[in-house]
Amino acid sequence: MITFENALEVVSQLPREQQELLADIVKKRAAEVRRLEIMEECREALAEYRTGNLKPMSAEEVISELRCYLESDED
Repeated sequence: MITFENALEVVSQLPREQQELLADIVKKRAAEVRRLEIMEECREALAEYRTGNLKPMSAEEVISELRCYLESDED
């Protein structure tokens, strides 16, 4: 199994142009993974809403609920 340090060592042996290309590829792949995660979270939220597990809320209600959650999380 390759470790993070091993990977960095291998990458450091590549020419600068290839290092930059690799960094760009890794960044784009990470963005795509995050997009897929967000898409799945949206699907789950929509399914919960459609089954009645979520109720429509105004922006003010959402912000208030979020503030309460964040304040209780600090304790």
